[in-house]
Amino acid sequence: MKKIQSTCNYCAIDCNLDFYVEDNRIMKVVPTKGYPVNDGFCCIKGLSLDKQLTVKKPSPLPKIRQADGTMKEVPWEEGLQYVADKLKELQAKYGTESVAGISTGQLTMEEFALFGHVMRNYLKTNVDGNTRLCMATAVVAHKQSYGFDAPGYTLKDLELSDTIILIGANPVVTHPIVWGKIKDNHNKKLIVIDPRKSESARNADYWYGLKHKSDLYLYYAIANLLIEKDYIDKKYIEAHTEKFREFKAFVKDYTLSGAAEKTGLSEGQILELVELIHTGKRVSFWWTMGVNQGYEAVRTAQAVINLALMTGNIGRPGTGANSITGQCNAMGSRSYSNTAVLYAGGDFTNPARRARVAEALGVEESVLAEKPTKTYNQIIEGINAGEIKGLWILCTNPRHSWTNNETFAEAVKKLELYVVQDIYDTIESAEGATVFFPVVSGMKKEGTYINLERRLSAMRQVLPREENEISDYEAILGVGKALGMGELLKGWETPKDCFALMRECSRGMPCDITGVTWEGLENSHGIQWPFREGETLKEDQRRLYEDGRFFTPSKKAQFIFETPMENPMPTTEEFPYVFNTGRGSVGQWHTQSRTKEVKFVEDVSLKKAYLYMHPATAKHHGVKENDRICVYSANGQNAEFAVKITDHVREDELYAPIHYIECNKLTPSIYDSYSKEPSYKSAAVRFEKR
Repeated sequence: MKKIQSTCNYCAIDCNLDFYVEDNRIMKVVPTKGYPVNDGFCCIKGLSLDKQLTVKKPSPLPKIRQADGTMKEVPWEEGLQYVADKLKELQAKYGTESVAGISTGQLTMEEFALFGHVMRNYLKTNVDGNTRLCMATAVVAHKQSYGFDAPGYTLKDLELSDTIILIGANPVVTHPIVWGKIKDNHNKKLIVIDPRKSESARNADYWYGLKHKSDLYLYYAIANLLIEKDYIDKKYIEAHTEKFREFKAFVKDYTLSGAAEKTGLSEGQILELVELIHTGKRVSFWWTMGVNQGYEAVRTAQAVINLALMTGNIGRPGTGANSITGQCNAMGSRSYSNTAVLYAGGDFTNPARRARVAEALGVEESVLAEKPTKTYNQIIEGINAGEIKGLWILCTNPRHSWTNNETFAEAVKKLELYVVQDIYDTIESAEGATVFFPVVSGMKKEGTYINLERRLSAMRQVLPREENEISDYEAILGVGKALGMGELLKGWETPKDCFALMRECSRGMPCDITGVTWEGLENSHGIQWPFREGETLKEDQRRLYEDGRFFTPSKKAQFIFETPMENPMPTTEEFPYVFNTGRGSVGQWHTQSRTKEVKFVEDVSLKKAYLYMHPATAKHHGVKENDRICVYSANGQNAEFAVKITDHVREDELYAPIHYIECNKLTPSIYDSYSKEPSYKSAAVRFEKR
């Protein structure tokens, strides 16, 4: 058997796996021993990558919807030309920004880059990604506080920290590798801050079950108490930060009693948490979607960052304010999709940066996009307003995953061109497609992924292609050629060529990867950025900010803060419950389009939507286990769920797994002011027993 090392393309850990192949079949999947991230271990999703496109296997040819509503298979050349012609036709008729794209966090870096080149540079239009739904908050928080989207930690810090604080994070279910490192650290206190007593909270030393969306009051009060008790690192603050004096004055108003009232925690609990932070020698704060997916999420993330800065818990082993990324290549999207920033970072309006990227790509500066993309919500709103007539989505399922998802269903009906590019034609979003592009899974393509700790990994082709099978990269390139891009595609012919372009774009930037080679990533331990040309890689685990220097003009981190907002969708007498959302099980992934092929995951997963309800709430309403209820949201929609009764949720909370389309029927069209990330976790709802 031939052994091929490649990367798991589910979550942001980017485990490396050894695929043993014989007679063009994967015979077994073994986690790569010695790989710094997962070292011989991975979750059931990665171990099941050999199941993809074995149960469901669409035709490898594209399909175009006909006048009678049927879908007709056509040769690839015809399908690619059809899409190119329609894109040009719509732009000529309705304007340049009448077409748009939505990508995913699961493409390769090279696919992001090429899609950004075709859509943003050449067509001069808008492309956002489903990374907007999970990581935009962390991106903006990093840029404003640190000067660049640069999470500084390495996963090794989980093993070195003596005080680990998880905030809105549940790695037992979402990131088993992270949980494994926490569990194996026997010299730590584990603290979980979460309204729900999650699987991680149940395994913690301390759990603080605060009220929903009261985080800012808690962290500002903790900051105030740390200052009052002189539990801060004055030398670090003076040498490496700015705006602390203003922050100190601001948090004076956030008292212990006020925080207790807002959060529902006792004063004793809050004081206990302050002491835990103070007595820890290596304190690390870790947050994920419980923070990111909120209406004031950026300021909440920065309130966490402020706590790390003021206590000097950053840049040292086992410390940090550390954002846990969701999808496998969300960081590749953040840095190399040409959507919110130029390739490898930098504003679209920065003359020096524009000149450098144009030089790296070998094009005139006028070719480059001139402004950040419209955001995901603006694209959907633009379709519903009749301003956008064409949409191309890649490897994402917004009919299921978009917040208040009936608005996406409405949008699809208004499109004149709706291209769905995916490995499955059975996803909910494919139902209204005018064109479907079937593409191969990660087992049949190559490229580069960047994980949550800035580590580049190689995806390498494990299985040979069959007749008419093409990759996402080749589909995008084919449309580009059909559009007539000609010389603008010189140097973009293959993923390897594209990698070389992106590497050059990164030269001199914080995420510099000029020392990384395509060949050097193969069968490697991965390489964290930055790694510059001429440098020698001495360690597999490296962190940023060890020298106290950040990426702001002053090289100092910024204390950023703001008065908490009023909740735009508070609970009311009519809608008295908070609708909280998140993962259901380790085996299920997002909208289940991929994990539905894994029999042993399907066997233990409920087939219909369900939610969790507190026993007291259930008793009050006469609801029993497995009863069906109809949940009505303040967003105007309703959906049915089966009830599971548990005291792991609050009495005022209903918690639903995101893996069922009913979940996001109820979530609101409310977004963080800065990141435009949806507020998925705090819809106001009521329910009736069926």
